[in-house]
Amino acid sequence: MLIAFTGGARSGKSTAALSAATSTGAPVTFIATAEAGDDEMTERIERHRADRPAVWATIEAPIHLAQAVEQVDAEATIVVDCLSMWVSNRMLAERAAVETEPGSESGTGERLSTDSARAVVAEAGDLGERLRERSGTAIVVTNEVGSGVVPATPLGRAYRDVLGSVNQAIFAAADRAYLVVAGRLLELQGPSDGA
Repeated sequence: MLIAFTGGARSGKSTAALSAATSTGAPVTFIATAEAGDDEMTERIERHRADRPAVWATIEAPIHLAQAVEQVDAEATIVVDCLSMWVSNRMLAERAAVETEPGSESGTGERLSTDSARAVVAEAGDLGERLRERSGTAIVVTNEVGSGVVPATPLGRAYRDVLGSVNQAIFAAADRAYLVVAGRLLELQGPSDGA
């Protein structure tokens, strides 16, 4: 079973995911995608670690999410927190690779190439199917970034677009999906569940 949670920053989606994972009664592996790039992020990561039960296993997978999932026992519960950071990490790695290519001009990495964006979205779709087909429960957390202000930079707009497509791919595979607002969960219907 695949359960997906989305919402804005500090909406309570990670708390909801931790609660859902605990309720399965199975061993839990937490797959963390965040990297500590500065003091503030280091502090955030430490707070998130403190919120998790000490008996849970943790795998850090800022880029290679599918490989991390493959390492987890099929019966265990998986929590992926979060897809938003994974997409950011993937895009920044792509940008860095473009900027270090011989002959590249400054600023060429501002946008993710169409092929790279498609590859990230396709990988997310494959990941969603794999997570849904596992015998254990999989729980995915992601941010909803399409409801805010249009980002001012090309990289920001590309991020919003890629993450929106990644979210759609994961939620298409999800058995249950929730929008989290101010700690409250709203269950989302699939296209075939509609009115």
